[in-house]
Amino acid sequence: MQIIPAIDLKDNKCVRLSKGNDNSSIIYNDIPEKQALYFQEIGCKKLHLIDLDAAFGRPNINFDTIKKIRKLIKIPIQLGGGVRNLDLAKQYFEIGINNLIIGSMSAQKPEETLTLCNQYPEKIYVSLDILNDNIMIKGWDENSGKKIQDILDIYSNSKIKGYIITDIQNDGMLKGLNLDFVNNFVNKINLSKQFSKQIIIAGGLTNYSDLEKIKKLSFKNIEGVISGKSFYEGKIDLIEAQKILD
Repeated sequence: MQIIPAIDLKDNKCVRLSKGNDNSSIIYNDIPEKQALYFQEIGCKKLHLIDLDAAFGRPNINFDTIKKIRKLIKIPIQLGGGVRNLDLAKQYFEIGINNLIIGSMSAQKPEETLTLCNQYPEKIYVSLDILNDNIMIKGWDENSGKKIQDILDIYSNSKIKGYIITDIQNDGMLKGLNLDFVNNFVNKINLSKQFSKQIIIAGGLTNYSDLEKIKKLSFKNIEGVISGKSFYEGKIDLIEAQKILD
């Protein structure tokens, strides 16, 4: 299990939001490529990179920064935010992005998403941005009209790598991981018999106690936990966090 540091890009800066609110951004680093290099240098095995502007319907603002980050670091990058068509997905893979995170498109255009998964098997994560069992889309501003189980039913036999599950109500709030939220999802996965899919947990990581609790879960397909504000606010040290997960 990995601790996966996050960089959220807005206006080519490294920021964090609270509950995904576009107007709540706090800048933590003016040069996100240096932040990415730091994560690699301390031994992180993967980077979680989100284009917030694209997620909120402002495409192309951060594309050059994303390319700079990709050229600068060697560790894998999983990228999400505004990837809503096959052409853009292809562009990202062509510049060397390892995995794409598909949210809105996976709920609104499942056939296109399944086509993408077939073209790039084991390269796609479906992002489940969850608010009270509802799947939220377009920067978490809209309700997709789908529930968790609806998405699981669509992708149960697909070639996705796994799911990134985000507890929107908890994201960026530093109130601790919601274990009921995680267990609820794991129970749905078990009922769907999707044991081959990986899960990455996002939203709410606050301290080392959260990591200890995640480590004790009986479900073995948890690939990692994303650290955003918990790192930037100095609540956890990523090296120590990885030791706990190891």
